[in-house]
Amino acid sequence: YNIYGTGGVIGKTNQYLYNKESVGIGRKGTIDRPFYFNEPFWTVDTLFYSEIFNAYPKFVFYLFQTINWYLYNQSTGVPSLTSSVIENINKYIPKYAEQVKIAEVFTLLDDRINSQKKIISNIESQIKYITEKIYNLKIGDKYPLSSVLRERKIYSPKGSAYEHVTLSKEGIFPKTDRYDRDFLVMDENKEYKITKLNDLCYNPANLKFGVICQNKYGDAIFSPIYVTFEINKEYNPDYVCMILTNNGFIKYIRKYEQGTVYERMAVNSDDFLKAAIYIPNINIQNSITKLIKEYKEKLLNEKRILELYQKQKDYLLNKMFI
Repeated sequence: YNIYGTGGVIGKTNQYLYNKESVGIGRKGTIDRPFYFNEPFWTVDTLFYSEIFNAYPKFVFYLFQTINWYLYNQSTGVPSLTSSVIENINKYIPKYAEQVKIAEVFTLLDDRINSQKKIISNIESQIKYITEKIYNLKIGDKYPLSSVLRERKIYSPKGSAYEHVTLSKEGIFPKTDRYDRDFLVMDENKEYKITKLNDLCYNPANLKFGVICQNKYGDAIFSPIYVTFEINKEYNPDYVCMILTNNGFIKYIRKYEQGTVYERMAVNSDDFLKAAIYIPNINIQNSITKLIKEYKEKLLNEKRILELYQKQKDYLLNKMFI
């Protein structure tokens, strides 16, 4: 039998705590993620389960999704709920037959959402398989990165014509979309590093977390601790970045990490350029990146479809529950 915590299944047991349909909600930590149980289960002490009377359990599950649980938070630290608070939340409940019909509608919608997530996961797996296969095949001739990349070391103060951005493993984003630590900067004359479209960018101390990406955002400024490389125009920048952001390459380049404290171990730009990669002729580069681009466009479209399904569900939840 599954053992559930607030994050989902955390283990198995040969005994069950409860063997009827139930809805669970976090007691501590994640308190806004309801669970629906339709088979025997066990829960840890951070997750409440419910005994449901005179109501259709699946309806209760969707009803729970309409509640802003953080309004009922009982702690100033780790979010917490109490059973007495939960039991005293008042909601309008329709007749049992209507509950069943409402639950059926949302179950069908959830089934479609889950199917869409599987489609997205399959495309992501295909992209990962292709890129790793290409990296491992070592197609083409071997080139030192010093002949492929050139570090861009130009700076600009904040508030100039360049937008301020931040770097993550997912890519480059406006600083306003991420947590902002600029209030820690005491030097008003601090200059930021300029990065341009299609640069390869990485955080020297965070390669261990995969913080390396292609600049698909455009010309911008970010922290001077980041490294940004211009890619030689002889090569397709998408192909070069596909190779250099591959997990295999990241694992390889980390052998150049220096530092005595794990959190601060870093790969500096000079050592990065000591590496070498295999690059085929430009026609093969273009063909491969075209294929990857088609997969990524398909992935983006499927994610948009998922977003529409989710918006439809949210709309219906707001309209069908009061």
